[in-house]
Amino acid sequence: MCGVKLPAGLKNASRLPEPIYTPAAKAEMGEHDENITFEETVAIVGADLAARIRDISIALYRAASEFAATKGIIIADTKFEFGLDRDGTLVLMDEVLTPDSSRYWPSESYQEGSNPPSYDKQFLRDWLETAQVAGRPWSKTPPAPHLPREVIEKTSAKYQEALARLTS
Repeated sequence: MCGVKLPAGLKNASRLPEPIYTPAAKAEMGEHDENITFEETVAIVGADLAARIRDISIALYRAASEFAATKGIIIADTKFEFGLDRDGTLVLMDEVLTPDSSRYWPSESYQEGSNPPSYDKQFLRDWLETAQVAGRPWSKTPPAPHLPREVIEKTSAKYQEALARLTS
């Protein structure tokens, strides 16, 4: 994955022995970011900056994951976005550790090999996989399917539950 060799025998939702850094290159608006290797990151931003971004990302994930664990939540994965300001200072930007950028699983129902329930946008993603537009499966291009009120409410409830657990 992104040039990182994964351990043999992994199952769905297996915990990795250590966090891994999986960089992506930002895509144009409306497109999906492209997974790249660390070496490709080095070619784009240089070795020092690539190493700083990787090290900061892993440190942030570890700290957040350790905190979430005290609240009964597993942060399965997350993404961070970085940029440089006008002075060339590395800046963490966009959303950070939200249910839109992370997968949050309740630790009490976690089971390796299963699809854990979650407090994130996975419910919405799953609904979109079965959504139809004009009687046909949605092609993931505009126009998007109409979101029923119950899908919006259930997604909102999952986000609110994550917030309540993390801030309790």
